[in-house]
Amino acid sequence: MPNEKSVSLPVRRIAIVGSGLSGLTAAILLQQQGHKVVVFEKSRGPGGRLAAKRVPGGSADIGAQYFTARNPDFLPFLRHYAGDSTFAPWQGEFGFRSVTGQWSPFPEEHRYVGTPRMTAITRALSHHLDVVPETRVKRFSRHGEQWTLYDTEDSSLGSFDQIILTAPPAQSRDLLMDSGLEAEAVMLEDYVAGILPCWAVAAHFNETPWEHHQGMRVEHPVLYWLANNSSKPDRKDEGEWWVLHADPAWSQSHVDTPPEQVAALLVEAFRDLVGFAEDPGEVIAHRWLYARSACDAQPGHLWFDEQQIGLAGDWLSGGRVEGAFDSASQLVQAMPSGA
Repeated sequence: MPNEKSVSLPVRRIAIVGSGLSGLTAAILLQQQGHKVVVFEKSRGPGGRLAAKRVPGGSADIGAQYFTARNPDFLPFLRHYAGDSTFAPWQGEFGFRSVTGQWSPFPEEHRYVGTPRMTAITRALSHHLDVVPETRVKRFSRHGEQWTLYDTEDSSLGSFDQIILTAPPAQSRDLLMDSGLEAEAVMLEDYVAGILPCWAVAAHFNETPWEHHQGMRVEHPVLYWLANNSSKPDRKDEGEWWVLHADPAWSQSHVDTPPEQVAALLVEAFRDLVGFAEDPGEVIAHRWLYARSACDAQPGHLWFDEQQIGLAGDWLSGGRVEGAFDSASQLVQAMPSGA
């Protein structure tokens, strides 16, 4: 269990932009220190890449498919703040298909998923916090030692001593630029260039299209990842929902292709790859503009001491779900204790 001993630090007001795993982790750790934290989220609810789509009979994870726990602090954090019931091991068989069509197993490793959907974790974490939904932060302005945040209507969202940005690098860069912090914004250009999009499709089949693996990483001109979402714990689907992620390069070249056309192309590629003839009964497509980081620089977090602004996210720490927790934890440790 995380250490919850009170510490004698000056109480700061801290604004966090984004309620994905990195934002919620940073908020909980800072609140644990006794600081006043407000999390601003542009969507209706928390989640970030721990995303799920409602589908007939249940839901399908269209973002991150699972997570690992190599950091010994990660699972205790989730158990304490999200609860044991919000995640469980995914006991599936995982395979890798090479470009020549040869199959090999994934390395042995514990893999976990949210239950009954990935968003269960972030929703549980958010219950400990002051999260302001459906609020897009447009800019912030410094007044003395504090920052005032403004929304898209230029209404004040309050004044804060420090700001943490956990949005994808392109959105964080634009927010810094709109706030007159050009030098800091320019520092994110390499990260912006290194973020790749991803098309995701959830497709429902009455019969199983593939019995050999529940999760598959494939070297393929169209597809990148395939998963039997219905094989995850606490899913109670009739038939099977499969999630298909497109290859990053293919997604980049089809970033503006209509969703229904993308769905048809991914399903066709999937059926051809596994040799299954049945058409899916339901298909849902979702475009992730900021999905996978290909930037070589992985500092873990960024902290601008003069401005008292920090950045955290999985794109700064390896790209995995666990990287979001690592990044936020490192940033909180690096932040000054205050005057």
